[in-house]
Amino acid sequence: MVFLRGFGGGEDGRRLFADGVWLRAPQPGDFPEWSGLREQSRSFLQPWEPLWPRDELTRGAFRRRLRRHAREMREDRSFPFFIFRSGDDRLLGGATLSNIRRGVAQTCSLGYWMAEPYAGQGYMSRAVTALLAFAYSDLNLHRVEAACLPHNGPSIRLLQKAGFEREGYARGYLRIAGEWQDHLLFAKLAGDPEASGTRLEEPAELNASICSAATMTWRGQKETL
Repeated sequence: MVFLRGFGGGEDGRRLFADGVWLRAPQPGDFPEWSGLREQSRSFLQPWEPLWPRDELTRGAFRRRLRRHAREMREDRSFPFFIFRSGDDRLLGGATLSNIRRGVAQTCSLGYWMAEPYAGQGYMSRAVTALLAFAYSDLNLHRVEAACLPHNGPSIRLLQKAGFEREGYARGYLRIAGEWQDHLLFAKLAGDPEASGTRLEEPAELNASICSAATMTWRGQKETL
C-alpha cells in the first residue's frame, strides 16, 4: 500500500517508489524543470502527442494544468505523477492514471511521456510497475487500459513487459500530431501476473494513512520511452 497526500503548496505529496525512480504529483515549483525538459524534447515528443497549444510551456498554462489536475483529483477522475530519478531527484517524465470509471467498471487509462535524454533506459518500465500497484491497491481498480500507435515499438514493448495483453485495434482512436490515428488497445487486470524484477516501496518516515489525490491527464498521449 502506498502513502498519498494531495497537492500542497510546498509539500512533497504522495510518493510511489520503484527501483531507480520515484513518483509524486506535480507541484508549482516543478515548472522551470518541466518546461525546460519538454522544450528540450519537443521534436522527440510531438509525433506521439496531441498538438501543443501556443502557450503550452508557459507558466500560466502550467498553473491552469495544476488547477485542472487538482479538480480531477478531488473528483476521483484522474491521478497525475511526475517521474524522478532516485539519487539526484532529476525529473525524467510523467505518467497518468486518467478517465477513471467506477461502478461496475473500476477501470482507468494509463498515459505516459519520457524526455528524450532518458528514453530507453528502463525508467518508464519501473514507473509503470509502481503505478499499477497503486491503481490496484490504493484506488481499488480492477482494470488498467492503455493505447499506443501501431508503429510505436518501444511503447508496445513496455506494455507487454508490464504484463498488458493486447485486446484490439481502434481505427481513428485519438487525434495525435494533428491527425486521427489508429491505436492498438491493451489492458491489464488486477489478477494478472506482475512484471518481474521491480518493486514498490514505502518510505519509513511515512505512515500507512491514505487519502484522495489527482492525476496528470496527458489527453491520451502515448510516448516513446
